[in-house]
This record gives sequence, structure tokens and C-alpha cells, in this order.
Amino acid sequence: MTQTHRSPIADFRNEPPPDFSRDEVRDGFREALAAARDSFPVAIPMVIGGRRVETKETIQSLDPSDNSRVVAVSASASAADADRAVEAARKAFPAWSRTPAETRAEILLRAAAIMRDRRDLLSAVAVFEAGKPWREAAADTDEAIDFLEFYAREMLRLAHPRRLQQYLLGERNDLSYHALGVVAVIGPWNFPIAIPVGMAAAALVAGNTVVLKPAEQTPLCTWMYMQALEEAGLPPGAMNFLPGRGEVCGDRIVRHREVNMVVFTGSRDVGLLITRAASEVPPGQRFVKRVVTEMGGKNGLIVDSSADLDSAVPDVIYSAFGFSGQKCSACSRAIVLKDVYEEFLARLKEGVAALKIGPAEHPGTQVGPVIDAEAAAKVRSYIELGTSSAKAIHIGDLHGLEQKGSFVPPAVFDVPNERHRLMQEEIFGPVLAVVPARDFGHALEIANSTDYALTGGVHSRTLTHLRRARAEYEAGNLYLNRPITGAIVGRQPFGGYRLSGVGSKAGGPDYLKQFLVARVASENLMRHGVASLSEEDVLPHGDD
Repeated sequence: MTQTHRSPIADFRNEPPPDFSRDEVRDGFREALAAARDSFPVAIPMVIGGRRVETKETIQSLDPSDNSRVVAVSASASAADADRAVEAARKAFPAWSRTPAETRAEILLRAAAIMRDRRDLLSAVAVFEAGKPWREAAADTDEAIDFLEFYAREMLRLAHPRRLQQYLLGERNDLSYHALGVVAVIGPWNFPIAIPVGMAAAALVAGNTVVLKPAEQTPLCTWMYMQALEEAGLPPGAMNFLPGRGEVCGDRIVRHREVNMVVFTGSRDVGLLITRAASEVPPGQRFVKRVVTEMGGKNGLIVDSSADLDSAVPDVIYSAFGFSGQKCSACSRAIVLKDVYEEFLARLKEGVAALKIGPAEHPGTQVGPVIDAEAAAKVRSYIELGTSSAKAIHIGDLHGLEQKGSFVPPAVFDVPNERHRLMQEEIFGPVLAVVPARDFGHALEIANSTDYALTGGVHSRTLTHLRRARAEYEAGNLYLNRPITGAIVGRQPFGGYRLSGVGSKAGGPDYLKQFLVARVASENLMRHGVASLSEEDVLPHGDD
């Protein structure tokens, strides 16, 4: 008898963003900021097999807006700790994978409800630990809730066997999806709530067990997710929390022979290293590791001759300087048709100069700090490169903020050509390169000239150009006449190709299948002389 189940998306609704124009919403968030600030520094343990474990060595996470503030002190897992976490996940796998998909989905939905109740506090922690301005922090939390809600429903769609084509009466062919095993999840610092939540939630609801390693800079954001899952009823060992250094515990779980899948979001160099390491098959390993990586981009926004500059300029500024350019989807290249180039530059300079730079906890801040001192030094080196080899259109004034936190000024450069380093290398900071294009075809050539294919955009009122961009612009997510950041779960499934990553799009209908193995069972129902069949056995082929 065919089981009924909820539609995967019929009752899914994206979490609405907070309306900070309302006094009571702003006041509530200020209270959450004060509560978070009063709790620092927070001690964060490992969790292995449901047991909290402390370590002698610890890692401090600092407030990027004020490097004197210690937000959290986390455990620092050793290679041996990583082995224990993988073993705990391996032992928990049989029971968790046999847990009905409906039960697994319900746990995710309860975790979503818990995080919704704590939304302001979660966002406040992201303000301090990741240096996210208010709206960016709130969007991170809302996306995390969306992932939990969306993947829970998606699993209900995939959980029930699908009847396949039958060749003869009396033959039954069913396709079903099953969990892979232990999944290593390695999260980033730039979306320290949403992305670890999404990666781990997908693995868990599919029936896998997880070893989750948060970014060293933002363990508290991810720790609050671990707490929500525990409160939601996730059994011990189903997810193991492993804060620590990437070169120690991260490398260990990637190479571990009992880990069947690695899911990573972060830099290109680390992503390629993980891909190489995971391809090795040591003695005793019985599974070719699956690898899903999201490794960044060098995203361009084309401004056509027919573009409405009243819209194009603000969209470029928002896409380039939101969260200080620390989104893998950020616009770091503006490719502008020569007919409107000078006017665009003049408006761009004025708009960037008006951006408010300040600590992330200040409500009016538009450009906050970068994540840490190392990142700030790297971005400053690119600004120095721009001042020596390109024309500086605008470099912001920090007014001494860099003495207290990891601040770098927003910078715009008019570069000589598309091969300039500012046009080719991912910077991960508030630096925008602008280059002219002869015509729309030339603009597309420039847009496609990098190693990446993550996001891209076009501002144009010429329909033939918009259609051509759909066909020729090589980007996993293409945005037309709007900003190129801010993908929303279920609406704009996110992910790229080339050296931007490997895997299906997060927040989309294919994502969960990466965490599952498909099996087909073919049964001859006539093998013992059965003369009559049940209604279920003679369903038309293709029915669910």
C-alpha cells in the first residue's frame, strides 16, 4: 500500500526578515546584543557521542570590530579526538539510518523552531563573532532556519520507494534512497550559522551521521546550532561537534577511512586540497568518498549601455560591499560598457564615499570589519597593488578604526584590462575593480575570463542582451537587473562550477541526493507460482 506524505514544498515558507525600521524590533535586537555581550567569553566543548569533552589546548574567537573582546574559548580537537568522533558517528549510524525519515525530519523542524525562538540572540552572536552588520547577521540566521525547514520536507519527498517501469506482469522494480554513512562537514566563518546548518542538516535528515568541524574564527555561532539539535532530540552520536584547527582535526576527518563523504565550504586552496586528500583510498577503506565543495568566486556584474544607472549603481555597491565583500557571491568586478563608463564611475564614487563604515554592532553600519588581522593584511596588500598598478577611484577613510579592529577601507579601482590581478584573483574583502567593455559581446568575454563560475549579473534594458546573457554568461547563479548576492533557499538554489565548486545547488531539489545512495530492487513475483497479485503489485509503472 502506497504511503502518503507531505509535499516537499507545499507548506515551506521562507523565514521573513526582521523589520529594523520598527522601534520594537530594533529595541529587541539591542537587548539581544547586550545579552550576548554579557555572556562572553563562552566556553565551548567538543561533543563526542553525546558527551561534552574539554581539551587542554583551546582556541579564542575574537570580535573583528574590537580585537580586545574574546567572544568564545573553544576546545581544540586533536587527531585522536577526531578519530573518536568518527568512531562515535560510525557506531550511531545503524540506528540513526534506520530511524524513519519522518522522525528525522521532525527533529530538524523542532531545531528550526528552537532557532526561530532564539533568532535575535543567534544573530547577535554573529554580529560579534563574525563581524556581521545587523541585517547581514539576521539573514544568516534566517537562512539557517530555511535550510532546516526545506531539507526536512525534501527528505519526505525522497523517503518513499518509487515504482519503476515493469517489463512483464509479475515483475516489480522499486528505486529507494539510503544513507551513505559518516559525513564530515567543514564549515566556513563567513556564514557561520546558515552554511554549517545547511550542510549538516542535509546529511542528518538523509540518515547519515555527522562530524561537524566549525571554522576556527566562529565556533560559537555553530555551537548554538549543535545545542538546538540536542534540545530537538537528536540522539547521541548522530552529530559530533569537533572545534579545532583545520590542519589537525580537519585533515584527519577528511582522510579517515570510515568517513564516506566530505562537505566543505571555504577557500579554493583548501577545497582543492580536500578534494585531493579525499581521493586517496587507504587500506581498509571500503567507500570512494563523495566530495561536495563550495570554493568561492570572482563575480562580475555587467552594466550595459541601456542600463538604468539609478538601479545599477546601488546594486553594484550593495553586491560589492555588503558584509565587507566577504561573500563568495560578492561582486568584485564591474564590467561597464564604454558608452556609460565615465558616468557610472562618477556615480559609483559618490555612492561608495557615502557608505557608513563602523563596528558591526552599530545599527547604521554598512561596511564593518573583515574577519581577522590576517584577512585584513591580505586585503590591504591588494589595495596597495591597486594604487600602484591601476587608477584609484575611491579609497575610504577608516578614521582610526583599524587601531581597534580588523578594518580595511572600501576601495574602487579603474583597472587597465581584464587580465589585471584585481580582475582575476578572489580577494574576499571590500575591493571592487571596474573595467570598460567595447560592446556587450566583449563584456561577456570579460565576465567569463576567470577560473570561477559562481555568480554573475547583468543590468540592461535590452531584451536581446538579457537573453544572450542567459545563454552565454557562465555562472551557477545569474542575476538580471538586481544585486548578485542574497540567494534564498528554495528560490535561488546556490552553487557554481569551474573552480567555484563541485556539487549540486544548496537549497535546491537535488541537494539531498548527494547524501544518499540509490538502490533498485527487482522482484519476480511469479517465482513460486503466484497466480494472483495485490493491487499494489500491479500499479502502473512510474507511480510513487
